[in-house]
Amino acid sequence: MADAKVIPFDEDSRSRRGAQRQRGRGTARGKAGGDTGSAVAALPGEERPANAGAEEGAQDAVTASGGDPGARGAGGARGAAKGAQSASADAGGHSGGMPGSPLAAALGAAADRLLGGPWERRVAHGLAFLRRRITGDYEVDDFGYDEELTDQVLMSLLRPLYESYFRVEVKGVENIPAEGGALVVANHSGTLPMDGLMMQVAVHDHHPAGRHLRLLAADLVFVLPLVNELARKAGHTLACAEDAQLLLERGEVVGVMPEGFKGLGKPFSERYKLQRFGRGGFVATALRTGVPIVPCSIVGAEEIYPMIGNAQTLARLLGFPYFPMTPTFPWLGPLGMVPLPTKWTIQFGEPIPTDGYAPEAAEDPMLVFNLTDQVRETIQHTLYKLLVQRRSVFF
Repeated sequence: MADAKVIPFDEDSRSRRGAQRQRGRGTARGKAGGDTGSAVAALPGEERPANAGAEEGAQDAVTASGGDPGARGAGGARGAAKGAQSASADAGGHSGGMPGSPLAAALGAAADRLLGGPWERRVAHGLAFLRRRITGDYEVDDFGYDEELTDQVLMSLLRPLYESYFRVEVKGVENIPAEGGALVVANHSGTLPMDGLMMQVAVHDHHPAGRHLRLLAADLVFVLPLVNELARKAGHTLACAEDAQLLLERGEVVGVMPEGFKGLGKPFSERYKLQRFGRGGFVATALRTGVPIVPCSIVGAEEIYPMIGNAQTLARLLGFPYFPMTPTFPWLGPLGMVPLPTKWTIQFGEPIPTDGYAPEAAEDPMLVFNLTDQVRETIQHTLYKLLVQRRSVFF
């Protein structure tokens, strides 16, 4: 056996890199494996000259012939044919990152429409998201809020309901400050708290500064299995003055619905009539932190589950504040839990400033009562105005 010739690694690498530069080959992007001497196809979205394949074919012919002029004719012909095939593939067989037949191109375009963008990028983002979730490479604040999960998953699940089912129209979202704390106060209705979730999507998707709404929720939310975890991940926290004040001091936008279960579970005959706003605890919290109060009026939620009765005995047995009876529930079983596709309007009003008061003003019961009544009357008046403007419950 002949002795093997030892070629230093560095010298071999330099010679191969030099050959690649002379032949005009592209370089791979990323960490893909394979033959370092082969040409790398253009990445999706890059412009590739139509004659790139012909040029590469001609260069291949010259290289293969070892520089012999006599051999360049046949090699050039083969290279030109190869270049023509490459140019044809570049011109007609590349659509949306899926080379191949028109069927593949159509499937790629359909995937782009379904995913709302280039499907390769969406898939790459999804895989990166799964890797971070599996490895624990994500952040959760001390209230349990997972911003990435909310943006990537929870909002994506709620958005079709918001855009296509309830067809929510948003007005005045720019009244929420672009930075700093703010307290959004809204009416509450609908038997199930869909209105709070739709208000959260409205702020998340339509606010010019892309702000996040942190909702204050009742104790019942945090004792229900699965609902507890999802609520924490979505940024909801217990409806208590301490948590609300801490969030506002951090500069968060906090949402509260002072009617509570009295508004959520009121009968259909009393729709759009605001219940008591408690003792004004939300106003006292706003005064202590000096943040503006943004009234919010929601039309459309009252009719998704028309509550025509309340089985109070069953509610007490189950530990619920009420047990709704609607035209479809419980008569149709699980099917009766499908909400009616009403048309919604969410309007954010002009902010009511509180920074002109001293923090001690939160202890003045008359001031707290007057501000609470002002917020309530503002929301009620806006509800009546929106109802007059509404053409239909469903359109």
